[in-house]
Amino acid sequence: MIELQNVTVGYGGKPVLREVSMAFPPGQVTVLLGPNGCGKSTLMKTALGLLPRQGGEILYDGVDLARLTARQVARKAAYLPQSREIPSITARRMVLHGRFPYLGYPRRYRAEDYETARKALEWAGAGDLADRPVGELSGGQRQKVYLAMALAQDTETIFMDEPTTYLDVRHQLEVMAVSRRLADMGRAVVLVLHDLSLALREADRLAVLSEGTLRQLGTPEEVFGSGELDRAFGVTVRRVPTESGWLYYCREKQESKETE
Repeated sequence: MIELQNVTVGYGGKPVLREVSMAFPPGQVTVLLGPNGCGKSTLMKTALGLLPRQGGEILYDGVDLARLTARQVARKAAYLPQSREIPSITARRMVLHGRFPYLGYPRRYRAEDYETARKALEWAGAGDLADRPVGELSGGQRQKVYLAMALAQDTETIFMDEPTTYLDVRHQLEVMAVSRRLADMGRAVVLVLHDLSLALREADRLAVLSEGTLRQLGTPEEVFGSGELDRAFGVTVRRVPTESGWLYYCREKQESKETE
């Protein structure tokens, strides 16, 4: 399990978030929420060792991140960034990149690597895309391939930075369904999302980041009931019951003085 203990993160010596303490437990979907520029992506990159921490401890199964090699980290945590360059390779070859932490140099794929990539593509619903060039795929199809690459990395924790951005509603729901399946398999899934309604419906835990710190960490019910989302985003978050559960919506604060 990955744990953050009083971690301070930022760029160029300037803190963005201070003394954040939280863990990413297996079997749960944790969503990082907060207004633009609050440090969600920065926190995620720092937890992965892609940015240097400015204070505190980051522990991987009790071992300080600074004591681990990049390969050791890559065997424990996979990362799906918000955006990436589109390479001129097939989807299968892209997914095989997820096997890099397990290969020597020069990299030579083994039969087990091809089989892992095949299963990952099928699991992500992209088996039929294996021989397609990544550059010819739609945004939703590419996201499936990138997710398959993260699955092929075979880690206990998967970080995804805004994986639903630019996707239509169907593909957004597919991404969240895959996240749930991964958590049900015992993996820790950590997402940065901007869609409050989606996060409140699908997450096990929400971490609200605002004003340079972790404002609240709890279940969707706890976070909604606290009003912390209203304060962090400057909106009024409300909900109504439906046959499939709560439907959440947001309004500008000055337009509504309703209470649930």
